[in-house]
Amino acid sequence: METTAVAFTRLTGAVAAAGRMAFPLAELNDLLTAAPADEIAALPPPAIDDSYRLNYVTAMVELAAHRAGVAPPVWSASVKPLAVPVFIEPSLLLRAHLLTASPPPFRRRNIFIDSSIGDRV
Repeated sequence: METTAVAFTRLTGAVAAAGRMAFPLAELNDLLTAAPADEIAALPPPAIDDSYRLNYVTAMVELAAHRAGVAPPVWSASVKPLAVPVFIEPSLLLRAHLLTASPPPFRRRNIFIDSSIGDRV
């Protein structure tokens, strides 16, 4: 069975290689949701060159750390937020909603999504 760190490295490698809309983020979200707090805090930095993907994954890790009650990995502080806001839905009608519904780690990184993105039925 692979460790959380090994699975994180494998999945972030898949994120780095995927097309913009074909991220394996659901599986990464499941991993982070189930990971023990100490393993979240010790995750290695992802090898992702694309700043959007890197910020998205970093926000996911920061949110998981917050939910687990631990500080995020040290490397997350060195990931610079996006210079320009990115809205998951370009419609101007939804921007006000996304500005308030996005989880704080995503907002800090200039990524605006619906906060229910990781919810499961």
